[in-house]
Amino acid sequence: MALFFLAVFFVLVAYLVLKGQYEKTEYYHQTRNSYINVLLNKGLRGEFNTYKCLKSLKGYKRYLFNLYLPKGNGETTELDVVLLHESGIYVFESKNYSGWIFGTESQQYWTQTLQSQNGRPKKTQFFNPILQNKGHLKWLLTFLADQTLPFYSYIVFSDHCELKNITLTTGNHHVVKCCQLLSAVRQNIAMTGVQLSSEKIDILFEKLSPLTQIDEARKAIHIKNITQKKQKSASKLPSSAATGMRIGESVCPRCGGKLVIRTAAKGDQQGKRFLGCTNFPKCRYIKNLP
Repeated sequence: MALFFLAVFFVLVAYLVLKGQYEKTEYYHQTRNSYINVLLNKGLRGEFNTYKCLKSLKGYKRYLFNLYLPKGNGETTELDVVLLHESGIYVFESKNYSGWIFGTESQQYWTQTLQSQNGRPKKTQFFNPILQNKGHLKWLLTFLADQTLPFYSYIVFSDHCELKNITLTTGNHHVVKCCQLLSAVRQNIAMTGVQLSSEKIDILFEKLSPLTQIDEARKAIHIKNITQKKQKSASKLPSSAATGMRIGESVCPRCGGKLVIRTAAKGDQQGKRFLGCTNFPKCRYIKNLP
C-alpha cells in the first residue's frame, strides 16, 4: 500500500511539473486550453505538438493558434497553427492520426488503415488535408489582401502513424510527421531566406490576432457547419448496400486511390460488377461485388 501511495505521489508531482511548464508556453497564453484538455483531446494535442516542434526555430517569429477566418459565404474556416516567420507565412494543418496513411495530392479522400482486434485491417476515410489547407490558404490570402506575401503549406501527422504511400505532384505542399517538421521548415528557410521584416510580421500578427479570440457561440456555429458538411460528404460515398463495403473502405487499400463500380466487359466475369481502382493501369486492385 505504501508503494502505491508513493507511486501516486510521484505521478502527481510529475503532472504538476509538466502542467507548470505548459502554462508558460505561448500556446497556453493564446488558447487558454487547460493542460488536462490537451492531454485528453487528440486534436489539441496535435496542435500543441506542432508548436513544440517549432519552438527552437531561429529567426523572428510569432504564432497564431485556432485562427477563425471569414469565408465568402458567411461561414468560417479554422486554421490550426499559423507561423509568421521572417522567411514567410507557414500554415500548418495538424492530423494526430495513427496507423498507415495513404493518399495523393489530388484525390478528395485519404485512407487511414488500422489493425482491428480480429487481425483484419480497418480502413477509414478522411478529407484530403492538402485540399483542406488549400482552402485555408485561399481565405487567408483573401483576408490579408496582399498577393506578394510568401505562403507555405504543411500537413503535420502524428509520430504514431506511418506515411505509407503519399504522392505529391505540385511541390506546393509538404506532408511530414511531427518529428520531421523542424528539419523540413529549416530546409525551406535555407532556400527562401528572409522575406518579411519584423515590422511586417508584427503588423500581420495584429491584424490576425483578433480572429483567434472568437466567442463560444461563433465556435459552436462553426462546429455545426463542419458537422453538416461531413454528414453530407459521407452520404455521397458508396453505401454498403451498393458495394458490399463500409464507407471507410471505398478507397483502394493498395495505393489509396478511389474505388469505383465497374462492369466486366469480357472474359469469364463478363457482365459482373466489381470495384476497380481509378489509378488503373498503374494499380490493378479489384474487389468482386455480390
